[in-house]
Amino acid sequence: MTFNEAIDLAKSIIKRFENIEGKPWEIEGSMIELSKQVGDLSKLVMSYEGYYPKDRGKQDEHYEATKDKIADELADLLFTIIRIADYYDIDLEKAHIEASKSSDEYLKSYGV
Repeated sequence: MTFNEAIDLAKSIIKRFENIEGKPWEIEGSMIELSKQVGDLSKLVMSYEGYYPKDRGKQDEHYEATKDKIADELADLLFTIIRIADYYDIDLEKAHIEASKSSDEYLKSYGV
């Protein structure tokens, strides 16, 4: 699956979610969701990396961290980013390529 195919799949899923969500998601809702997802990812990474007591995952399943759960949160973040890009009619693949080119040029200026 290409990057754009993955984006198109996410957009089609977003459209389906719109049929069951309590209210239409404006940009504010998407930004709140993005913040929430970053928090969820942070909690899992901190737990996975041992910042919390080892038995915390046994006490609260939300702290039980695995690579699969981290992957799921990363996917949720991407989904939300796609939703935000779609709201602003941004071609995410093009934006990523342009940002990467810019970073490449910047690094080249340092001889890296």
